[in-house]
Amino acid sequence: MKRLLGVALLLICVDGFAAAPPDVERQIALAVLAAPQEERAACTVLGYDDAGKVVTLREGTNGLICLADDPAEPGFSVACYKKELEPYMRRGRELRAQGKNSQAVFDTREKEVKEGTLPMPDRSILYVLTGELNAATGELEKRYLRYVIYIPYATPESTGIPLRPTGPGGPWIMNPGTHRAHIMINPPEGE
Repeated sequence: MKRLLGVALLLICVDGFAAAPPDVERQIALAVLAAPQEERAACTVLGYDDAGKVVTLREGTNGLICLADDPAEPGFSVACYKKELEPYMRRGRELRAQGKNSQAVFDTREKEVKEGTLPMPDRSILYVLTGELNAATGELEKRYLRYVIYIPYATPESTGIPLRPTGPGGPWIMNPGTHRAHIMINPPEGE
């Protein structure tokens, strides 16, 4: 029995250790990779403390906010966006922390944007960088940067942008006609 308890405690410790966030400087260095290079030094950076709570790691001066990789989620993903999007992004994090699924998060924010209780800029950009962290070197490999341009309530009819890309890297609209309507630009991989 003691042996089983010891193994269980070891697994809990190892699992907790695996989910611990990297140190602050490492979180900042990786988070800003999603931002345009000339803006990285002046971005505000949000990251994770040891309890998994989102905290400000660095105050910036250029109006761009970068969010570090969530160590509790599989894979690697960081994002940067204009500060005007932060209330919208923060609300999504709050709802997910309450256990809401994607549809409930969407529906709640849609209702709140329509009611005017959740600010949503009429245009804003989100940069999303994914990749794989090499465990041996600590380097980010297989980087892939895509762009999300929020234009609430836009449709193919109002923009001329289709619902699917017409060619490699072509823009397309997701969630047309909703508060979360956005143009997706997914460059061909490897470029």
